[in-house]
Amino acid sequence: MDTVDDPEIVNPRDCIIKVTSTAICGSDLHLYDGYIPTMKAGDVLGHEFMGEVVEVGAKSTLKKGQRVVVPFTIACGSCFHCGKHQYSACPNGLPADNQDIARELYGHEMSALFGYSHMTGGYAGGQAEYVRVPFSDVGPIVIPDGVEDDKVLFLSDILPTGWQAAEYAQIEPGDTVAVWGCGPVGLFAVQSAFLMGAERVIAIDHFPNRLELAKRFGAETINFEDSATYDALMEMTGGIGPDAVIDAVGLEAHGMFVDNVIDQIKASTFLGTDRPHSIRQAIIACRKGGRVSMPAVYGGFVDKFPLGAFMEKGLTLKTGQTHVQHYMPALLNAIMEGKIDTEFLISHRMPLMDAPKGYKIPA
Repeated sequence: MDTVDDPEIVNPRDCIIKVTSTAICGSDLHLYDGYIPTMKAGDVLGHEFMGEVVEVGAKSTLKKGQRVVVPFTIACGSCFHCGKHQYSACPNGLPADNQDIARELYGHEMSALFGYSHMTGGYAGGQAEYVRVPFSDVGPIVIPDGVEDDKVLFLSDILPTGWQAAEYAQIEPGDTVAVWGCGPVGLFAVQSAFLMGAERVIAIDHFPNRLELAKRFGAETINFEDSATYDALMEMTGGIGPDAVIDAVGLEAHGMFVDNVIDQIKASTFLGTDRPHSIRQAIIACRKGGRVSMPAVYGGFVDKFPLGAFMEKGLTLKTGQTHVQHYMPALLNAIMEGKIDTEFLISHRMPLMDAPKGYKIPA
C-alpha cells in the first residue's frame, strides 16, 4: 500500500468516485504473478469497484452523491465498436502510445481497462480511496438507494463476464454444459447457464469448497484430482460429450498433467507465458458440432493447441473481454428481482490497508 495523489478531472466527461467497495479479481492475480506485460512500478490495481460520485466534469451525466458501479472496460459510447455494443473493443480510451503497444502484441488495440497495465491505458484502478472515471456519461450505472454494495459490486466485471460466457456458449434448452473452473466467473457462468435453459451443468475444479458452491445452483461436479475429467464427462454424457464448454480458468491452469507441467517449466524459464491446459481439455471433451466459450484470460502465444480436433469436430469458439456496459442494466434488474444471487461469493471483508493480505489468502 502507498499514498498517491488524489485523482483530478481531466476531461469534461470525467467524474471522481469515492470508492466504497472493491474486490480482488482472478485477473488481478495474473498481474500479481507477473504474467501480463507493461506493468510499471507504482501502478494502482483494481478493476472491480463502486462508490459515491464526489466530483463531476461539465459533460458528465452523473450527479454528486449518486452511488454507481463502474464497468472495468472504459468505452466512449460513440465509436464503431460501441455502436455494435462491443464496448471492450473501443479504442478511444487509449492514449496513442498505449495503442501502439497493443497493436504490436495483438494486431489491434483493445479497450482501456482500469488498473490493468499500460497496454490497456495505464489507468489507475479501484483498489484505492478515489478513482477518476473517464466517459462517466457512458460507463457507470446508478444504484438505487437502499441496495447494499454486496449485492451489486460484481456488476463491475465478474457477473457480466459469467453471463457473457454462458451467452457465448449459445445454450439451447436441454443442453449439457461443462464449466472448467469454479472461481467467481465460473460460478456465475454456472448460475447463468441454468437461467438460460441448460438442463445440466457440470462444474470442474479441485477445491472442494468451490465445488460445493457450484452444487448450490444444481451443478454436477468433477474433482479433477479424484477423477479423469475426460473419462468422467464421457460417462456422464453417454459418450457424446457436453453440448457446450466454458473455460473459466485461463493462463494459470493448475494440476499435475503432462502438458501443464511442461507449460509450467516454460513459464518459469521465460520460454512461455500461458498454461492453457483447461482450454485444450475443453476442446477435446466437447461434443462434435459443439460450442466453446472462453471468458478466461490468456496473454500470449500457446503451443500444443488441438487445432486438428477443433477443426475435425466442427467446433465454434467465442471469446473476448466482456462488453460490461451492454449487460449491466438487465443484470441489475435480475439482481433486484432476486433471480441472481451474488452475495454467496464473498469470502472475506477487510479494510483497504489489508489488501496485500487479501492477495495472499489461499483460494
